[in-house]
Order: sequence, then structure tokens, then C-alpha cells
Amino acid sequence: MNQPPNFKKLLTIMFASAGKLSLFVLISIVLLLGVKTITDPLVSEAERQNLLDTLNQVMPVELYDNDPLQDTLLLTDPKTLEVLGSEEPIMVYRARKNGKPAGLILTTIAPNGYSGNIYMLMGILADNRVAGVRVLKHKETPGLGDKIELNKNPWILEFDGRNLRDDNDPLWAVKKDGGDFDQFTGATITPRAVVGQVKRTLLLVKQQSEFLYE
Repeated sequence: MNQPPNFKKLLTIMFASAGKLSLFVLISIVLLLGVKTITDPLVSEAERQNLLDTLNQVMPVELYDNDPLQDTLLLTDPKTLEVLGSEEPIMVYRARKNGKPAGLILTTIAPNGYSGNIYMLMGILADNRVAGVRVLKHKETPGLGDKIELNKNPWILEFDGRNLRDDNDPLWAVKKDGGDFDQFTGATITPRAVVGQVKRTLLLVKQQSEFLYE
């Protein structure tokens, strides 16, 4: 007849197994922490470089010599955010050359696209000329309104180098409205929304330039 296992021996086996499991868990945690310690700085640097590459699309790197990711201003004023089409605070990245203002980079949102909000990134030079505009996100009609994307159509480049003055204010509209900007066949609403928001953003920056560069 089989005898029941010795209780003391059973406890010894259980504690030994638990000890091995605990050691395995501890080693796994140490390894994970080690990998995280090594990879976190790499991930952070990759994210930083990706953001900087995006900013450089609308503010050429040769125009500034500072680090705009470290020279920032968070916009929280409700009236300012309303003009920029946002309900959330907006970060402004400031570019400088030899310590002097060179330009600003910020997001702005056209709320009146054909299919809703059109999110854009704008670079504005210190003299209030447009350095560049890129569409970040939208839901406009494929094949029509999506021509605001640079990879679909060069239309967005029409803003480069333009400024907003009293004498050219009426020209800041699509040609159908008597302005200077092309519209898309069958999709006037989309470019109209983009032109209008770029114009509003330029005017805001012009009015608040001293505050924005402080």
C-alpha cells in the first residue's frame, strides 16, 4: 500500500519551486528594466527628431540656429485659441537666428472644411511672411479636397513667401471669391477654408508678435 508523501519533504519541494519561480520573475524584471533603460532614450530621441523634421517642413533649418523644441510658448487664452480653431492649448515653437526672432511654428485648425476640421502646421517668419504650411489631418473628399496634401498636389505651396497687408487683404481668398488662390474643380469649400484659416492665423500672429516672441 502506497504511503502518503512526507509532509516536510513536500514543503521543501514547494518552497524550492516557489523560490525558483520568484528568481525567474526577479530576473525577468531586471532584464525588462535594463532594456527599458537602454531603449527609452533612443525612443525619446527618435520622437524628438521626428517632431523636428515635421517642424522643418514649414520652417527651413537654415533660417534658425536655436532649438525650437526648447524655446516654446503654450497658448491658453480662450480668444486666441478660438481664432486658431482649437479648444485645447496650442504649443508655439520659436525659431531664432543669432538670438533674434526668426519665426514661429504652430498648429492651426480650419473648422469649416467640407468634412470638418482641417488641421495644419504653419511656419511664419518674423516679418510675418509665410514660411510654409502643411496639412496634418483632415477628412476631405479623396480625389477632390485631399489636394490640400502636398503629396497629392503642390497647391499648399502657394502660401510660401506670402504676407498679409492692408493692400493685399482682398487677395487672401480663392479666385472664385475674387482672390489670388486657386481652387479645386468641384471642391471650392476645402481650399476656401484653408486660405481663410491661414489668413486668420497670420493676422493673429501679426497682432501678438511681441508677446509670442518674448
